Amino acid sequence: MSSIQKHPYHLVDPSPWPLVSAISCLVTAVGAAMYFHSYQNGNLILLLGLIMLISSMCVWWRDVIREATFNGYHTKTVQLGLRYGMILFITSEVMFFFAFF
Repeated sequence: MSSIQKHPYHLVDPSPWPLVSAISCLVTAVGAAMYFHSYQNGNLILLLGLIMLISSMCVWWRDVIREATFNGYHTKTVQLGLRYGMILFITSEVMFFFAFF
């Protein structure tokens, strides 16, 4: 990123964590299916997938926190956008819940 920024938004750098998280979810799902059907070493694959998933979550959030605090990329406009996004997500989940009942 250049030292002079002409807008208040944060354009994220390419990150390997979405791909790593997707692979971790796949390993977890395959391991769970193997474990539920009593395949040999299904529990180890499930455990490996969960460890990979938790690890990728930790390092992904570590990067987000680093961008927000130490690098200062999360300006007031970015924080407002994140807040609105979370509010809209929670609202959609509430509506989805009420759609069942």
